[in-house]
Amino acid sequence: MAKQQTEVKKATNKKVKMTPSEAIVETLVAENVKEVYGIVGSAFMDMLDLFPTAGIRFLPVRHEQSAGHMADAYTRVSGVAGVIVGQNGPGITNMVTSVAAANQAHTPMVIISPSAGTPTIGWDGFQEANQVSIFEDITKETVRVTHKSRVADCLRTAFRIAYAERGPVLYDIPRDLFYGELEDQILEPHQYRADKRGSGDPASIEKAVTLLKDAEYPVIISGRGAVDSDGVDTVGKIAEHLTAPVAVSYMHNDAFPADHPLAVGPIGYMGSKAAMHTLKKADVVLAIGTRLSVFGTLPCYDIDYFPKDAKIIQVDINPRQIGRTHPVEVGVIGDAKAASDEIYKQLQAASSSPERKQNRLEALSKVKEDWEQELVDLAMEDGSPINPRRALLELTKALPENTIISSDIGNVSSTANAYLKFNQTKRHIAALTFGNTGFAYPAALGAQLAEPDTPVAAIIGDGAWGMSLHEVSTAVEQNIPVIACVFNNKSWAAEKKNQVDYYDDRFIGSDIDAPDFAEVAKSMGALGYTIEKPEDIVPVVEEVLKKRKPAVLNIYVDGTQLAPPFRKDALQMPTRFLDKYKHLDHDVWGK
Repeated sequence: MAKQQTEVKKATNKKVKMTPSEAIVETLVAENVKEVYGIVGSAFMDMLDLFPTAGIRFLPVRHEQSAGHMADAYTRVSGVAGVIVGQNGPGITNMVTSVAAANQAHTPMVIISPSAGTPTIGWDGFQEANQVSIFEDITKETVRVTHKSRVADCLRTAFRIAYAERGPVLYDIPRDLFYGELEDQILEPHQYRADKRGSGDPASIEKAVTLLKDAEYPVIISGRGAVDSDGVDTVGKIAEHLTAPVAVSYMHNDAFPADHPLAVGPIGYMGSKAAMHTLKKADVVLAIGTRLSVFGTLPCYDIDYFPKDAKIIQVDINPRQIGRTHPVEVGVIGDAKAASDEIYKQLQAASSSPERKQNRLEALSKVKEDWEQELVDLAMEDGSPINPRRALLELTKALPENTIISSDIGNVSSTANAYLKFNQTKRHIAALTFGNTGFAYPAALGAQLAEPDTPVAAIIGDGAWGMSLHEVSTAVEQNIPVIACVFNNKSWAAEKKNQVDYYDDRFIGSDIDAPDFAEVAKSMGALGYTIEKPEDIVPVVEEVLKKRKPAVLNIYVDGTQLAPPFRKDALQMPTRFLDKYKHLDHDVWGK
């Protein structure tokens, strides 16, 4: 081992002879990569053979899509770019959905993408696909290895762009280029990329500070960028100085501590009415580390809450996001923490009004209390067998404060947006705006690998569970003690709600007939529990937490207690013109 470390140290100082696989693996080691996710394949087996000696754990999944979701969550919790790999052709194309999700989630990731060997490219050979063209629109960049001497250089480029642009990068390497020999040096990350960004243009910061000083009712929206940059504490300082309420962006409920007196909760679909009613009143909005996505700022609960006339200050590390969805008064291109630090520093020169502070805190306390009571009242309505809101409420009681919770897409998963509260960052791992089902469970596995001693739970509907339950085998095999909380209403409930509201209860394709998920879990070696009474949720969760084994909670919930349509903005009542379909026209319903 000492000899190996000496050789690696030498390699950082001068060029030495290596195989391409060795150059790739040593670059991964330099990047502090501890896990790589995927399914074994001959295309990259020469590289894979080096992993154990290099100290890299290969996490074999049951489907390559899961590898991307695991890496996505691992990165969100650890801050280290996730790495995935698969067999050329179908192994890599199976990753499309999870890579696209990571791209919209702004998660740094590197996809090691073996492709057909250079002598056979273009012959439509076995497992050949033009992987670069497939991934071009769902990654920040596609980097192609054109010669074996460039393998380390190209991999460095992939990591550089992944971190700089906050998203996945495809590293495409013909499978024969893992073999041979080359001379190269293994550089340390600081030699080819910079991790820190500045606070932004000083004039823009000054203008932002002036707007905030003069604001009558400033409101802050804290997003993923504040979390990733460790800037949430500074957001709190700005909020306290201004007595400005703080909302969190859609499905980033960990972007500001929920127990802070100025916290009003999440905006976006099924978010907090307290946040929405508060944001409506803003004359200045300070958006820190958020792109203010279109879906994440749509009206909800029939509240058109995003202010039309407020002056918006947007802080984002990516210039492409400034003013992209909402016109801004000031755009600050910079690191969320660095920019927040500078804004706070300059704000300190301005005095605050004690009277305004007291009045605002009292008003916020009232609107928050009203919303919390509404959530409890809605949850305590009877359900058959369990009101899904009641199940969510019981889960929040049972899980420890530091629990990492992943959430999927769907009716119950989205309703969770109103109930999930966090006082620490990097606790909420949501599917976000790509909106693919099957995210939460593999994401929870990745989060657990990033923090092995922290409780991790996934909130999943039974539809999404059908897309991810195979990874229970991965959890058992790798001893990853995630709790899968499967809300079973025997339907694709978000789509069923659309059929209720727009298609006169014609349920086509939205009902699910499935086996007993608890029994399936047991057959796979995990703990399995079927829950049909709300009072059983807390004791079962407490038992599972003590056992620290992979567990599946099959929670039967009422399939008629559904949230508002997920895409109300994109739906309309059906109109039919052909005689054979006129009985389906919405005008007929009222007759």
